[in-house]
Amino acid sequence: MHPDLCAAVSQVRAGESGAGEWLERGIAAARSPECAHVFARTLFDSARQEAAAARPDQPLAGLAVSVKDLFDMQGLPSRASSLALEDAPPAAQDCPAVARLRAAGGAIIGRTHMVEFAFSGVGVNPHHGTPAARDAHHGALPGAPRVPGGSSSGAAVSVATGAAFVGLGSDTGGSIRIPAALNGLVGFKNTARLVPTAGAVPLSTTLDTACAMTRSVRDALLVHEILAARRVTRSPAPLSAWRLAVPTTTFLDGMEPAVATAFGRTLQALRGAGARITEIALPELADLANINAAGGFSAAESYAWHRPLLATQAHRYDPRVRSRIERGAGMSAADYIDLLHARRAWIARMEAALAGFDALLSPTVPIVAPTIASVAPADGTDPAQDAARDAEFFRVNGLLLRNTSVVNMLDGCALSLPCHVAGELPVGLMVWHAALHDDPVLNIGLRIEEALQKQ
Repeated sequence: MHPDLCAAVSQVRAGESGAGEWLERGIAAARSPECAHVFARTLFDSARQEAAAARPDQPLAGLAVSVKDLFDMQGLPSRASSLALEDAPPAAQDCPAVARLRAAGGAIIGRTHMVEFAFSGVGVNPHHGTPAARDAHHGALPGAPRVPGGSSSGAAVSVATGAAFVGLGSDTGGSIRIPAALNGLVGFKNTARLVPTAGAVPLSTTLDTACAMTRSVRDALLVHEILAARRVTRSPAPLSAWRLAVPTTTFLDGMEPAVATAFGRTLQALRGAGARITEIALPELADLANINAAGGFSAAESYAWHRPLLATQAHRYDPRVRSRIERGAGMSAADYIDLLHARRAWIARMEAALAGFDALLSPTVPIVAPTIASVAPADGTDPAQDAARDAEFFRVNGLLLRNTSVVNMLDGCALSLPCHVAGELPVGLMVWHAALHDDPVLNIGLRIEEALQKQ
């Protein structure tokens, strides 16, 4: 089992191990079969230089970081794992998120593959292959290879295998939290405005969030402080001091048995540790279907960005991605303005409903990871099978995004942390709230992680 970032940093500072030693372990993991289809480009030589130059007193102390293939890194192209951007020019400078990780002493081991243009929660990529999900704490998953979740698929597997301590990614509808849940990791989606998204290929300029996956909640807190360039206010308050709620509508619908078992057991354990948990209906969730009926922000805003590229490169897109981007062509300016107003009013209603609580608890996703084969891209050999897999892909994608996307629409923050036990497929618990509740969510996450580790 790999240690978390904070443990490794402590060992480096105590002289018990060097950043270079940890990096060589990461490189070995990156070269292993478990990291197949994970990296768009490895950067082992420059990472060795960065690890050697880092100081032990820096927050990341020279330890390995991976970067999703949509963030600008000076001298490298940002292709967003798409053939349509194969000829993209090298970036002139690091984007702010990458620059902050470097300045904190991060050694960038490579750029990770992702869902093309970040437009799916499943993790499948027909151009570059799909990395298989892995349980960060219990190893390879049993049976046939399973999807890693998306869109930050390679980022998740890079951390789950030990190739990196931090996987920088993005979250527009769940793209950090979904792969975190399916790989037994921690994923923190901060309030979007806290971390700059400049220098990243956009999906939705309204919803995009730059954030990361780690192996523990304390790691997530540290990395958020680096990315947001701010200090999180720590609280020693026990679980019993926080007011927690479980929404019983939408979030709990259609849970697979494995998820229902893990979530129920987790709530019982938290109550046993003193947590005060109230069930609430939260009927405001029912309004989202009508608000997004015209396609939502991702379709409209991605189409605006992709329109020139589609004019010459449409044939090189993943058809599943292209179809959803092109849906944005049908949204009028009036529809878009209506969407902005409807979202603002819905956020006000939701914030009023959540005002009596410090955080909400939900399953991150209602299903466990399906097999890669069940949602594999069409190959043209059997049209009936291709159609069946397409239908299953869109069904699974909708379920994976359902719970997490609520938080993006809310302009909120959310933490996913593992709540399964050895022998079970990975399941995530989501701790969430509205905008700028990041510090309470992280502090509550720390207490929950402590309580679950005592099971």
